[in-house]
Amino acid sequence: MSMNDLYLLVPMAPLLGAVVAGFFGRTLGRRGSHVVTILGVAISFIASVVIAQDVFAGHSFNGTLYTWLSTGNVSLVVGFLIDPLTVTLMLIVTFVSLMVHIYTIGYMHEDPGYQRFFSYISLFTFSMLMLVMANNFLQLFFGWEAVGLVSYLLIGFWYTRPTAIYANLKAFLVNRVGDFGFLLGIGLVLAHFGTLDYATVFSMVPQMAKETIELIPGSPVSLLTVTCILLFIGAMGKSAQMPLHVWLPDSMEGPTPISALIHAATMVTAGIFMVSRMSPLFEYSETARSVVLVIGASTALFMAFLGIIQTDIKRVVAYSTLSQLGYMTVALGASAYPVAIFHLGTHAFFKALLFLGAGSVIHAMHHEQDMRNMGGLRKYLPITYWTAVVGSLALAGIPPFAGFFSKDAIIEAVQATHIAGAGYASFAVLAGVFITAFYSFRMLFMTFHGEPRMDHHVREHLHESPWVITVPLILLAIPSVLTGYLYIEPMVFGNYFGASITVLPENGGLHEMRQEWQGVGNFVQHGLLSLPFWLAVSGIVAAAALYLKWTHVPALIKARLMPLFTVLDNKYYFDSFNERVFAGGARLLGGGLWRIGDEKIIDGGMVNGSANAVARLSQRLRRVQTGYIYHYAFVMIFGVFALMSLWFIKA
Repeated sequence: MSMNDLYLLVPMAPLLGAVVAGFFGRTLGRRGSHVVTILGVAISFIASVVIAQDVFAGHSFNGTLYTWLSTGNVSLVVGFLIDPLTVTLMLIVTFVSLMVHIYTIGYMHEDPGYQRFFSYISLFTFSMLMLVMANNFLQLFFGWEAVGLVSYLLIGFWYTRPTAIYANLKAFLVNRVGDFGFLLGIGLVLAHFGTLDYATVFSMVPQMAKETIELIPGSPVSLLTVTCILLFIGAMGKSAQMPLHVWLPDSMEGPTPISALIHAATMVTAGIFMVSRMSPLFEYSETARSVVLVIGASTALFMAFLGIIQTDIKRVVAYSTLSQLGYMTVALGASAYPVAIFHLGTHAFFKALLFLGAGSVIHAMHHEQDMRNMGGLRKYLPITYWTAVVGSLALAGIPPFAGFFSKDAIIEAVQATHIAGAGYASFAVLAGVFITAFYSFRMLFMTFHGEPRMDHHVREHLHESPWVITVPLILLAIPSVLTGYLYIEPMVFGNYFGASITVLPENGGLHEMRQEWQGVGNFVQHGLLSLPFWLAVSGIVAAAALYLKWTHVPALIKARLMPLFTVLDNKYYFDSFNERVFAGGARLLGGGLWRIGDEKIIDGGMVNGSANAVARLSQRLRRVQTGYIYHYAFVMIFGVFALMSLWFIKA
């Protein structure tokens, strides 16, 4: 098998599994459906490993597989770009997806939609792979929309629940807002560069750097700045950045394996990947990077605050995802694209671990998700507990766990950058360290420590989850420990990404960090003496004090700070604003168009009005048709008289 065939096999194997399970699931049965989809994703993962070895041996690929449409000088094609950035995402997506597929056997074993679920998650994997492997904007947009569509199906998988239907519609609509900006950005690229091929567009960027367009007549603005901001609006939707973040917490209505797949390693990181891929564009627009930096910092800080007050175990992890996506976005704004991808990778493992660990708890608790009804679970679920400890330590950024390396690298990159908004971003990511450690260990202590708070019936039936749930937890815990230590030097400080990411020398944060690099050991030693580490430790100590020792204090703090709690409990009123202004405004506009435009103008004026006019005319004409011969004779004589009169006048 040639390498080109192997490239095609990576997305096609999950697609084939999805088609077989989707159309023939009833015939195959449950076992057949999960075997064919897991086999497809396993083949994809193995092929990705082989391709990665080939790429890091010095080979790459950028070519067209299929020409869909040619018009003038523009060709719309399906093609692959296989380079270090692509294979990194391929490995993450296929590995996490494989773990989720295996985990699903245990988690969904009683669900009547078992075969349909496996079909959807396999189709999602195909969509994400098409996105990351694209070599042109058209295929990128195809994968972009495909993951949005399949996420809609997955979030609303339990379609008999009104909350699930509300959540998937909300996710779909919010993403359409971001995708509208994304499509406009792609349109600008096609209009001004004349092509949608990455390589051609990137090669033309230096000569287009001074090009301007007039959005408002007489006010020229940089073409690249407008293009980058529009593309980033797409990333704000997919990667849930403020104010387009509102869909992600509600998407917890989907089954837990989906929370892990969509919100850990795949869909929400699509925006981070896209901006990194577009680094040759963003590097020439400091304004766009400042926008990215400030929005990322705001998301990292304000979403972390919301994690503190959540009582639903999955929503704590969801707000954690939002905050960590903010950290990645901050790294993008600081021109530290390799650091963003490094954190994307480490986060994929420990966040998938936390989501699946939460799912294991929910499974053991008979689908109870409220942490106030848990407690003392560590003696009943030892494997789940220890893997959750690993995930929490990695999320909090404690060495030597993976999150420590990527989080500290982001903080250093922000402190080394000097663009507008860098001071605010530096404060936000530092404050976020304490808050992250606090809410992650608050979740751990409320769930696994203290006195059991569940009812007697649930406690009697508590036991560790089956191996199809615990094995993926263990396999995700291993990279949650090792990936930071192993990959920080090549990915952040080495030439791991080669030419697949562009960082200009004058955008110096990452270059300064590389000059000061003295090895992993010195990085850990420096981290142990730095402010972020002690902020993380303080967060853990504070969580232990409030949720293990002085357990009455959180209620007192809540009572004293009730106005602040109300703001946080209402999620800064983003949902209320959207429902009243955008949804309410749309309903008001629709109602007006219906009553005035449809009922009065179209129905009343055009349809019924024309019918009434014909009816009235018919009534008048009907009076002329009397049936009397002398009436008709009179009309004929009058007609002859009129014609003769006209003839005499003309003569």
